[in-house]
Formats: sequence, C-alpha cells, structure tokens
Amino acid sequence: MKSDPTTLPSLKSWVQSANAPDTDFPMQNLPFGVFQTADSPARVGVAIGSEILDLAALADVGLLHCEPGVFSRPRLNDFIALGRVAWRNVREQISALLSESNRTLQDDGGLRSKALISRAQATMLLPVDIPGYTDFYSSKEHATNVGMLFRDPQNALLPNWSEIPIGYNGRASSVVVSGTPVRRPNGQIKLPDQERPIFGPCRKLDLELETGFIVGVPNQLGDPIPCERAEQHIFGMVLLNDWSARDFQAWEYVPLGPFNAKTFATTISPWVVTMDALEPFRTAQPVQSPEPLPYLRHEGKHAFDIELEALLKPQQAAEPTTIAHTNFKYMYWSMAQQLAHHTVSGCNTRVGDLMGSGTISGPTRDSLGSLLEMTFNGRESITLKTGEKRAFIEDGDELVLRGWCQGEGFRVGFGTCHGVVLPAKPFE
Repeated sequence: MKSDPTTLPSLKSWVQSANAPDTDFPMQNLPFGVFQTADSPARVGVAIGSEILDLAALADVGLLHCEPGVFSRPRLNDFIALGRVAWRNVREQISALLSESNRTLQDDGGLRSKALISRAQATMLLPVDIPGYTDFYSSKEHATNVGMLFRDPQNALLPNWSEIPIGYNGRASSVVVSGTPVRRPNGQIKLPDQERPIFGPCRKLDLELETGFIVGVPNQLGDPIPCERAEQHIFGMVLLNDWSARDFQAWEYVPLGPFNAKTFATTISPWVVTMDALEPFRTAQPVQSPEPLPYLRHEGKHAFDIELEALLKPQQAAEPTTIAHTNFKYMYWSMAQQLAHHTVSGCNTRVGDLMGSGTISGPTRDSLGSLLEMTFNGRESITLKTGEKRAFIEDGDELVLRGWCQGEGFRVGFGTCHGVVLPAKPFE
C-alpha cells in the first residue's frame, strides 16, 4: 500500500503543543469537530495539540479550498456529504499548512491569531446531526460475560450471536456531546421478591465503554453496502458511552430488546478521528468461527489497535480511578461487517448516522467495559482510590472514557468522552 504523507511518524508542526509525545492531537491525527467561542458562532475546526484550527477562517482568506461555506456551519454533515475525495483533499491541505516547514500561516501573525484558538477557550458541540443511531453487541467477551450472568454458563452465547452482528435501533435524539450532564432516569423496576414492578429512579446505572463510527457515504433504500467496500462508507470514529439502566433493562428487554433502559442518554466525544488517521493502526480481527456467511466476509485486516480506558471520579474526589483498560481490537464483529449486515435487508443509511460498537470488553478482569460485568450485576463491588466502593454509578459521579492509538513517538487520540450523573427528577 502506498504510504500516506499525512501519517508519517516524522511529521512535526510549528504548533509546538502538537509535537508533545502525550498529546492526543499531533500532526498525524487532525480530527474534525464543531466548536464555538464567546465572540463567534459554531463552526468547523481541527484539533492540533492544545489548539483548534478554525477551518472557516482559513477558507475565508483562500488558504483552504473546499465547497464554499461548509466550514461555517454548526455540524460536519455538509462537509462529510462531499465524499472521500474532498475529505482527503482537505486533510492534505491542513497537514501542509501546519507542517513545521510551511511559513504561510506560521508567519502571518494576524491570521494566525484568528485561525488558531486555544481549546481551553472553546466550547465543543455535537459534531454531527445524527439522523439515526444503532448500537451493536459485538464483543464476544462482553456477550459471554452477560450470558453467564443471566443464562446457563455453559451456553452463555445464544445461537445467533456467532452468525450475525446483533444490534438494536437506539434513540438518536438523546445522543449528547461529551460534558453534557446525564440525568438519572425514572422507570419500572421488577424486584425479585415482588409480584409487580415498582416505579422509581434507576438503582443500577451503568456505563458501556464503546466506540462509534459515523456514516460518511450513504446508501439508497434497497441498495445494500457490500462488506468488502463498507469501510469506504465510514467517515471516522468517536468514543461512545451507552449509559444503561440495568434494572429497567432486565424487566423490559423481553421480547423486543432494550427500550427506556437505553434512551435517556448516549454520550459521544466531540472530535471525529478519520479513517485516514487510523489506517496505520489497522490489525487483524479475532478468528471467526463458524466462518461468516458470504455477505459478511472480507479479506485482510479489519480491526484497529485502539487502547481504551474508563475512569470513575466521585463528586468530592481529587482524581479519578481507572476502572477498565481494554482495546478495540478485541471486537469480534468488525465495523465493515456491522454496516454490511445493517444494510443487507435494503435499509438505507444517511450522512451522520451513528453506529455504536457495543460494550468493548477484553479477556481479563481489568478489561471489562461495564460495571455489570465488573461487579457481577452488583453482587460484588470495586474499590476506588478514595476508598469508596461502587457496584453501580452514584449521583455526582463523573465517568470519563479515553482512547488512543500508540505510534512511534506520537499518539492518535480521541480526547475524552465524559459526563456527570445528576439525581433523578421527582416524578409529579
């Protein structure tokens, strides 16, 4: 494969913070997001070190060539809709402008002060308008752990799990950007010693450590996306926390699956890391047995080596506790297979559609992506740095997800995906 000059490990920027080995946003990344500041409206930017490059400001003076106006809009959808050639062309232009040897923007102090904004001074917004949201269930370790909790441990996986990427259609309207507080939901809970359910605040609030991908090239109704070409339809990836009310879920999921247990909030990170940036970290996915049916087969490597971690911080704690460390490469079903299966019936997708990976768990106790697994559905607890114990999430707790690909002297990161849990509203 031809080498990509925008991902070379040797790349350095004149933006010095982009050259730090621990930054999530070096020259090799260049993720897209939407931001606003106190004195300007929402617009499209790219993260570079501790700064945001304002693409609208560059386009206005002719330093960035693309469809007029797409970077002055409050969502990425119009830019994404231009297609892969445009994505690539803009990435190459940005990489060139930020390169340490390029003096164009570096030496123009007036323009640089307008086009380069401190991330600390910006408010990040939901990066895309999300027409539809689907969440999958594609980690074999997670599905097995859950199956052992609620079914016969000897038959933890249901017969269909190894044949199709299982998923459910979630609620796009409640997808929120990182930093948005999450309200504890009210709902029905069936206690084991009572004949009928009770109503009240969720008692088993959980996180799900996930990633999500953004559809960039849609398909028409009735026109499936072939598995071997599915990755060409993906614009990029985000971190995703599929907040879950486990007690609601246990009562409502039979016979049609999750409903109110999942609809109250899904948090995503504000920066969309492109597939170009992730390409150097492509790796082999787990061996699939039985061999998938022909429409779910693809040659080559379709997993990505993305380190992931979840942290929990109580309200009064000075620092968070890492409660899980796992990796996206453990996922049994690939993003390409998820998208191919989603559309094989003829289901159409739209630009900005969000597809969640499902909880990502690894093979060890410290790599589990949900408290449901870590605490055996609340029968045990985890101990935080403060000495406090948790079986599930309490009011005031902040959950933080992080993710990154480790390169040679640099990392391609996602930033953070975080939210604080607020008490349930009294039901009147």
